[in-house]
Amino acid sequence: MHYTRLGKTGLQVSRLCLGMMSYGDPNWRDWILSEEQGFPIVKAAAEAGINFFDTADMYSVGASEVVTGNILRQLFTRRDEYVVASKVYNPMGDKPNQRGLSRKHIMDALDASLQRLKTDYIDLYQTHRWDYETPIEETMEALHDAVKAGKVRYIGASSMYAWQFAQAQHVADQQGWTKFVSMQNHYNLLYREEEREMNPYCVATGVGLIPWSPLARGFLAGNRTRESKETTRAKSDQYAHSLYPEDDINFTIVDRVKEIAERLGKKPAQVALAWMLHKHGITAPIIGATKLHHLEDALVSVDIALTPDDIAYMEAPYQPRPIAGHE
Repeated sequence: MHYTRLGKTGLQVSRLCLGMMSYGDPNWRDWILSEEQGFPIVKAAAEAGINFFDTADMYSVGASEVVTGNILRQLFTRRDEYVVASKVYNPMGDKPNQRGLSRKHIMDALDASLQRLKTDYIDLYQTHRWDYETPIEETMEALHDAVKAGKVRYIGASSMYAWQFAQAQHVADQQGWTKFVSMQNHYNLLYREEEREMNPYCVATGVGLIPWSPLARGFLAGNRTRESKETTRAKSDQYAHSLYPEDDINFTIVDRVKEIAERLGKKPAQVALAWMLHKHGITAPIIGATKLHHLEDALVSVDIALTPDDIAYMEAPYQPRPIAGHE
């Protein structure tokens, strides 16, 4: 496994981050694995050198954090051996203050996450989405106070418009508060709108990129065809349908990924992840794995070398898409 700094911090993370949304309560989504089912996969990831694990309070409505904490404490003897990331924003109940990025909810949600994870601190605490109802000054000061209290080491953000992210960073800089060190955005071969503003902004300012859905919810694994479009997960993942239309453009991109994979003797998922790892500014794509071979494919991708012509060939069919993933 290769390691790199998260943005311009001194924090060293593996080039792949294991997404822990896949492990929690199977009643939340039918493709979610229980702790017992997920343990062998997370164990294999740790043994391969992955030290970066990403979850969120809303995954399985808290159960993912519980499972994450339980598994990581079994696999690592010291807390400084791994980096755990979590997120705040989405509803954790039906009461008015059980959601969003207000000071109250951030503080309450952070304490609840720490209890579920059974840890004294979270390495990377991220805002899951932009809160249009809370002043950004309130959010950034609350996150700064969480860092100063020792409950959080670094803060990051997830999908939003670049102007929003720049505003948050400006407010923090102006007030002398902690700034975001990472952006977990929606980015892959089928959705490249982040190349317009967010990715260049993050590269220019030293913010690490840790994209979610690097395989487009499995679309880039090449298991779907124009004739038989849906995988098991796709059938129950309505969100994926809204993100990745099953149109000729997307299937053409996947066909090109398959061509290069065949020439290199690799799998499409491996090549699609390798494309991501070749992009400037990418720290660690967040990979999902509900089967051991998903993890094994991802591990291979770290060492695949693509030529500029390979990259251009896969990118060529892309056409602009509506913004997706901010909601």
